[in-house]
Amino acid sequence: MAPTFDDGSSLFNFVVRDGYGVKGLVDLGVSKVPERYVQPSQERIEKSNLSKLGGPFHEQVVGEIVHAAQTLGFFQVINHGVPLELLESLKEAAYDFFGQEAEKKAVYKKGTSPSPFVKYGTSFAPEKEKALEWKDYVSMVYTNDEDANKYWPQHCKEVSLEYLRTSVDMVQKLLNVLITDLGVTLENSEIVDNLIGTKMVNMNFYPACPNPDLTVGVGRHSDMGTLTVLLQDGIGGLYVKVEDDMNSAKNGQWIAIPPISGALVINIGDTLQILSNGKYKSAEHRVRTTSDQSRVSIPIFTIPKPTQKIGPLRQVVEKDGVAHYKEMAFQDYMNNFFGNAHEGKKSLDFAKI
Repeated sequence: MAPTFDDGSSLFNFVVRDGYGVKGLVDLGVSKVPERYVQPSQERIEKSNLSKLGGPFHEQVVGEIVHAAQTLGFFQVINHGVPLELLESLKEAAYDFFGQEAEKKAVYKKGTSPSPFVKYGTSFAPEKEKALEWKDYVSMVYTNDEDANKYWPQHCKEVSLEYLRTSVDMVQKLLNVLITDLGVTLENSEIVDNLIGTKMVNMNFYPACPNPDLTVGVGRHSDMGTLTVLLQDGIGGLYVKVEDDMNSAKNGQWIAIPPISGALVINIGDTLQILSNGKYKSAEHRVRTTSDQSRVSIPIFTIPKPTQKIGPLRQVVEKDGVAHYKEMAFQDYMNNFFGNAHEGKKSLDFAKI
């Protein structure tokens, strides 16, 4: 018989402090979502028919990329330069890593990891959250190849490094398109390089859940960085919110981002919304769990270096006549982001004037 975890502290200790994560619960045979994971009713993700979104963006005009950045903040790309066989290897590596015994994964917990740039954990900010998220993850911040080969987990370091290397060119091309459309002449790559000065590969694992309607894989949030590149598996579960000011019949609704074989999802982060003075929209999104099977996703987060100043571009402010966001060190924005539980796009309030 599976343990009941009668008090919240014993469950918290098991999944967070002892490092067993959500998978540890599933391995114990939990038959229902523990109370600590039950989300408020308004935060649960309703089931809906998958809506076709995105497609063969590679051959479409620059205007469509810009339009996606200005509206939904999400789009999908094919012919992106990342080998399709690598994408399959990434998913296999993620399942291999999370399929290990808990103690082997716990080696990478904060405070015990051999590197401060490699972290295994569960949920998002469990110490701050009223309801935990049904997700385990390993996060790998890139510093250089030598450190990555030395410290990143053996199960996934080679494919993760290759994923990062082959994605950077695509990210730079997309940013060149988006920054140029803001009226900024890119005489050199300094602006783009500053926006993606730090890169991080995450592997997320969402175990099959006995009560998917009661909890979430990831709560509603926007990403703090510049652009996120996301590999979905074929199961799906990613939802994005249509903003209320989009003049759409779906304003305020959550729509599915269906997996497209061989495609990568691109989403706009808070940094790009700030940089564009609000012209581009960081995407509020969340992840649903499933009862049928476990799933994985592998994002690359491209973000400025901590010391980099972020704020609306001068050329955009001159055109708009007013700055909607203040200038700040990215470290300050990052501290605020990670210091709170997921709560939609509330993190952007920190940057607003």
